[in-house]
Amino acid sequence: MKITIEKRPTKDGKKQNIRLVYWYGSHADENGKIKHNRKLEQLDLYLYATPKNSLERQHNKETIELVDQIKAKRITEAATGQHGFTDNSRINANFYSFFNQMMEAKKTNDSSGNYSVWKACLVQLKSYHPDESLTFEQITVDWVKGVKHYFDTTAKTKSGNPISSGTAAVYFNKVRAVINDAFAKGIISQNPLKQVTGIKAIASPRTYLSIDEVKALVKTDCRYSVLKQAFLFSCLTGLRWSDIHKLTWEEVSQFNGTHRITFNQKKTEGLQYLDIPPQAYSLLGEPGTGRIFQGLKYSSYMNTELLRWTMAAGIAQHVTFHAGRHTFAVSLLSNRVDIYTVSKLMGHSEVKTTQIYADIIDSVRKDAMHVIPSIF
Repeated sequence: MKITIEKRPTKDGKKQNIRLVYWYGSHADENGKIKHNRKLEQLDLYLYATPKNSLERQHNKETIELVDQIKAKRITEAATGQHGFTDNSRINANFYSFFNQMMEAKKTNDSSGNYSVWKACLVQLKSYHPDESLTFEQITVDWVKGVKHYFDTTAKTKSGNPISSGTAAVYFNKVRAVINDAFAKGIISQNPLKQVTGIKAIASPRTYLSIDEVKALVKTDCRYSVLKQAFLFSCLTGLRWSDIHKLTWEEVSQFNGTHRITFNQKKTEGLQYLDIPPQAYSLLGEPGTGRIFQGLKYSSYMNTELLRWTMAAGIAQHVTFHAGRHTFAVSLLSNRVDIYTVSKLMGHSEVKTTQIYADIIDSVRKDAMHVIPSIF
């Protein structure tokens, strides 16, 4: 069998999606013409068609190296029978074992944020199908439809709330990736996904503040000073409440003449380095030891005070703490910071997650064109 790398341009021509092509033998069609047998493995990777800066060139370099590693791994797998499954036993191979192998590959490929999503997906999947002896023979169209329905209607978060449509879509895409990979490797001869559509994520509105509104908050008194400092810090750094809440002085250091925080994201468990501007550092107070924002608690009275404080500043929106993170992203994109850089600063594992904020900017620009008073 031969494996080649294929690059396919996106519709806008700005990027190239990458896939592996497995070539194995040939056959004659009904007209006697020789056709090559092949299967495709779509990799969740892309290249910039025409890199415009050092970040994009570095992205291309690292991606090409990763693709070469994956190709080499696939060649080895093919030579050893692909994951050790013999021709007679592939269909009886354990689905969860195969899922775990793909999940661990994400970890070794330096994608810890994505790895944590795979782990969360696996937890939900086992809630739907607890029997760990699940084989590929059981992965039928009905089984896939059942998983889709479970993610879309029944799956819940740790706190007991239904998962969002976006999360459901992400989880189902992981399951789809496993099944597609199994089909590409010949473990299953028919792909049940051909009869099952994906889950369409419904974008939820992002509440964010303008810079003028943030300035108004600075001038407005808040009952809890730690809440004021923490929320403004989120607006300037994009950190989630969970990461701000656990932030310690031991995670703050000086680097190249500025201050940097080095921490593991609470949500994704991914290690992140974040250089913070002087105005953000000033919100941390006097250096010490232990937690920085002592007294910051997730409670109904602090959430109520956040609303009271924002209303007192003349802000009519329903503001939650997460609005600080949204404000940070929208502010950067509004000031022409490229989306790849914003994605890295936000700690997103995929740029498409950051695209939501770019869509917000597009709507803001559109609205701006309609604020000019009539001249007729």
